[in-house]
Amino acid sequence: MQKLTKIRVLIVDDHAVLRAGLRMLIDSQKDMTAVGEAADGDEGVLQAVALRPDVVLMDITLPERGGLMVTEQIVEKCPGIRVLALTMHEDEAFVRGMLAAGAMGYVVKRSADLELLDAIRTVFRGKRFVDSRLSGAMLYEMFAVKGKQPGPEAMLSGRERTVLVMIAQGYTNSETADRLKLSIKTIETYRTRISEKLGIRSRPELVHFAIECGLLTPESFVPEVLNRSEHKK
Repeated sequence: MQKLTKIRVLIVDDHAVLRAGLRMLIDSQKDMTAVGEAADGDEGVLQAVALRPDVVLMDITLPERGGLMVTEQIVEKCPGIRVLALTMHEDEAFVRGMLAAGAMGYVVKRSADLELLDAIRTVFRGKRFVDSRLSGAMLYEMFAVKGKQPGPEAMLSGRERTVLVMIAQGYTNSETADRLKLSIKTIETYRTRISEKLGIRSRPELVHFAIECGLLTPESFVPEVLNRSEHKK
């Protein structure tokens, strides 16, 4: 009798209780086995390279480095690994961003166990899987044949992109709020969302990201902001 080849799964999530539950669920399947766990992005990349699992269950909101960047790194370092996003986020922007980063599937955490298991088996076979809870219109667009794949910046809303560019240009929260005629608290909320979606927090990283994605060019830096920054040094 031929021995059944099991799907080897790595779990990347910062919640220990959830990781334990997922491990029990996966190990209870005849065709799956959990080969490892990681509590943050850096550990996730190291484990993926060392263990070479078939599928990585990837949370989006991770400490230090978000799931988007971790997914890009894993796909780049280990092209044969299938990344499946498992997250509480149901926003279209997160789905677009993860698929653009190289994930093969997207499942929300409140889905039934059977849907998650089906998703693991589907991406293992090299096919995409998007949670049935997402709208039909979104599913159609995700699987439609397109010329150019969206980049990570597709995760951001129009207002979030505006705030990102102003942060990268050197404006403070107060100045950004004043120019956009919003409250400082609203700007802080946008900054938090941007950091969660992109997995980056420092201004230099945001500047690099904005330039790399074409949202910011050297010509778009504001002279008075640069001069003020120079005086602060």
